[in-house]
Amino acid sequence: MAQDVLTRNAVGVNFVTLQVRDLERSRRFYADLVGFTPKEESPPNAAVFATEPIPIAVREASVDLDAVGAVGWGVVIWLKAIDPDALCERLSSAGVTIIEEPCDAACGRTFVFEDPDGYRITVHDR
Repeated sequence: MAQDVLTRNAVGVNFVTLQVRDLERSRRFYADLVGFTPKEESPPNAAVFATEPIPIAVREASVDLDAVGAVGWGVVIWLKAIDPDALCERLSSAGVTIIEEPCDAACGRTFVFEDPDGYRITVHDR
């Protein structure tokens, strides 16, 4: 019975993709500023990063991102960082919008930034 239940149900998130307006701009943003390591092999319309425990990618949008007021509204993506303060400083120095400054919260040291497409990304260290 238990095995039957497992075969009928999803078991968890194993990949996250953000649809973006400019693939190269987003690839550089996440590699150069956020610090993700790009995987050597990615589909031609995407950039996959070697993040753990769940891989993340950016890909050319297959929907009109300009048709909505805010992309990703209602979805929160959390990234774990060793030093959120240092990452926040690097992003801020590069002109990235910081939505919420670093603070101590339930998930440790936390801040929120906005990526080039307007996705709000939360960073924490716990």
